[in-house]
This record gives sequence, C-alpha cells and structure tokens, in this order.
Amino acid sequence: MKSVKHSLLILNLVIVGGTLGYMALEGWNVLDALYMTIITISTTGFAETKPLSPLGRLFTIILIVVGVTTLAYLGGKVAQVFLEYKILRRRRLARQIEKIENHYIVCGFGRLGRIIINEMLEDRVPLVVVEKIPERVEELMEMKVPCVAGDATHDDILLEAGVKRARGLVAVVASDAENVYLTLSAKVLNPGIFVVTRAIEDDTEEKMRRAGADRVVKPYEIGAHRMVNLLLRPGIVDFIDVVARRKGMELNLEEIRLENNSPLVGKTLASSRIRQYHNIIVVAIYRSNGDFIYNPAADAEFHPGDRLIVIGEDQRLAGFTALCKNPR
Repeated sequence: MKSVKHSLLILNLVIVGGTLGYMALEGWNVLDALYMTIITISTTGFAETKPLSPLGRLFTIILIVVGVTTLAYLGGKVAQVFLEYKILRRRRLARQIEKIENHYIVCGFGRLGRIIINEMLEDRVPLVVVEKIPERVEELMEMKVPCVAGDATHDDILLEAGVKRARGLVAVVASDAENVYLTLSAKVLNPGIFVVTRAIEDDTEEKMRRAGADRVVKPYEIGAHRMVNLLLRPGIVDFIDVVARRKGMELNLEEIRLENNSPLVGKTLASSRIRQYHNIIVVAIYRSNGDFIYNPAADAEFHPGDRLIVIGEDQRLAGFTALCKNPR
C-alpha cells in the first residue's frame, strides 16, 4: 500500500511539474497548462491547446516519457496490491479450513448448490464449498463462506477442503459422470464420510451407489412426488416443511446419534422417561445395522450408534442432544 501512495505522490509531482513547466516556457495560464499536462501524460491524443515553441515541444516529449512511465508504474503497483490481497485472502481461508473438523463439504455452487448452502448456513452447520468457476468463487468469498477454488474431482482439492476430517459431502457438480468420480474419490480418501450425490439420468443411480454414495437424490423424481403430495396431502407436506426447515415455529424435527457412552444406552424407551423428563417425542429409531423402527414401542431398547428421530422444542432438543453424547 505504501508503494501505491508513493506512486500517487510521484504522479502528482509530475502533474504539478508539467503545469509549472508550460506556464514558465509558454506563458500559459494555470488551466491551459494543467489541461495540456493531463492530455500529454494520459496520451489521449487531443490537439494542443496552443502552438508550442521548440523548447515547449522538447518539454512535451520529456513529459510524455516521464508521465507514461509513472502511470505504468502506478498501474503495476495497484495490480500488485490487488493480487497480494487475493493471495492473503486465500491463505486466510486456507488456514480457516485447516481448523474446521466434522464439517460438510458441498461440491458445486450452481442452482442446487446455492439452495443447499443457504439452508446449511441458516442451520449454522460448519461447511466448506468447492467450486472451480472463478466468478462463483469470488461470490463465495464475498459471502465469507469457506471455499476452495478448483476441480472437486481432484484428490488434492478434496484434501484441501478437509475431506479426511469431514463428516459428510454433497456432490452437485455439473454432470453425473463427475459426481460418480467425485463420490469414488471421497470414499477412497475417507471411507467413513457420508456422501449424498445428485443424479440426473436414471441409469446413473446404480453407478453412484457402487462408487460409494450413501444416498442418491433425483431432483426431478423428488419434485414430482412432492407435487403429487401437495395435491393430495397438502397439510402433511406443510407440517413436514415447517418442522424440518425450522421456520415459523419452535417445534423442530432432529436426528441425534446415540454415542457409546451415553447414559441412555441399554435403557428402554419407557425406562428412560424421555417424554416425561425432556418433553420430546421419539418418532423413530434408525439402527446401526440399517433397521428402521417407526413409532418404537415402550420396550424398545437403545443401542450404541442408534440414530433417534425426535420432535421437540429447541431448548429441549439441546439438552437431550447433550444427554445422547455426554459420558455417564
């Protein structure tokens, strides 16, 4: 920044010197001399204000050389400052990403990616975005969203995004082929990562599952099912939207994983007295072996690694989450 200030100071001195030079050599007034100085050093090519003497022409030649050199030097310094700013900003983001753990990686900042990112930001979920289009990367930086510029199918880019420390990854890049390759790369680098990927073509879903995708989403198919449900069961859809999206009411639907050292492990739904103590409804239990128990009975026992689908108020859910994760 100091170099830019010095360049501006030199430019001002050139302008002042040129103005005084024309006043002394040609006897012009301040306005004519300043005008001639500006059009000379900017090389705009306008006609001379007044006819120049031989000495005035020699002075003009010197002024052109000095002025153009000064402007070029100033332009280089300004470009250098912007480049250094971008480099520093990227380094700052890289250091920030290095500190993030148990986060989610969103690969792709297109139409679907934007919606995903906005939803996750609303829920204050730690995330890192991978995008290769420079304009979109700049937009993410303006939003102050941690991001990595590059092709998400490259291992080094995924590693820079912290794939080995990440909890989950969403693959919504341009094509199904890229999403398949991205899923495979993520699973190789971190076998335990939970991958959700988008499929556009019907015949790519099986390929994505073979590549390791835990869930495959078909936007058109889901959109069609949703439209049918809105026609036939609009009240149910509205209720699920309100609960799942956490908009308009304090009642929320949440998924909580039961850790091995939780005091709930080994207890039944009845003996844990979750409803009485926490005012929370256990809607379903998703076992670690893949079994799904909807509306569990009172004698349903909690096992380590169970994922509990529960409904409750924010404060109640926070306390219950701590109970599921805290040691005995």
